[in-house]
Amino acid sequence: MEFMTAPWWSALLAIILIDLVLAGDNAIVIALAARSLPPHLQKKAIAWGTVGAIVVRSVMTVGVVWLLKIPGLMLVGGLGLLWIAYKLLADTGDKDHQGPVASTFWGAMKTIVIADALMGVDNVLGVAGAAQGSFDLVVIGLVISVPIVVFGSTMVLKLVERFPAIINIGAAVLAFTAAKMIVSEKLLDGIYGGPASLPATQTLHTAAQWATYAFAVAGVLGAGWWISRRSKLRNTANADDSDLVTH
Repeated sequence: MEFMTAPWWSALLAIILIDLVLAGDNAIVIALAARSLPPHLQKKAIAWGTVGAIVVRSVMTVGVVWLLKIPGLMLVGGLGLLWIAYKLLADTGDKDHQGPVASTFWGAMKTIVIADALMGVDNVLGVAGAAQGSFDLVVIGLVISVPIVVFGSTMVLKLVERFPAIINIGAAVLAFTAAKMIVSEKLLDGIYGGPASLPATQTLHTAAQWATYAFAVAGVLGAGWWISRRSKLRNTANADDSDLVTH
């Protein structure tokens, strides 16, 4: 992917949206990790935790980009990203964000780094998939994600609360990115076409690609809508049952 071209800018916008959508819970957990420390130690723990988070995310992202070059793993990564997109919409339960609490400076810093490593897998996979092997975009994605995760908890939370549609848009972007990963899988060149595909079959390959994009996005958004609707109906039924018991 050439630097500063239209596809490059499109991928960058996808990465920014993925970072914003997926960083919310990560940021909140990390922000709460050091809440028991004195104010001056909180800032110090977050600052040094940021350094550790940058190192951890760099290793994870480069590792994922390298692993996705292995035959078959683009398909696995794409399916995994589809699941992440679905869970983003399906996880409609109440969240009190009771994250891990640390009582010492080193405990807080360790918690921040470990939390970012464990909870940042979805973000790393999304950024790596959207970057499509472009290391400049991978680096930019890292630079953008770390301050959002470590410092942007309040901003992300308020943004999502004010504009709930961001979650649906983000899930759609993740689903489309997952479909691009699946379509790019070399083992599936017979279905989606590749460098050696014949011009006569290109129309069929293109149709298969767009069908996969549409199915992935519609499937994730549809499943998320169904889960959300079922949850609301269940909550309404529980509320009605409570009223009957009360009266």
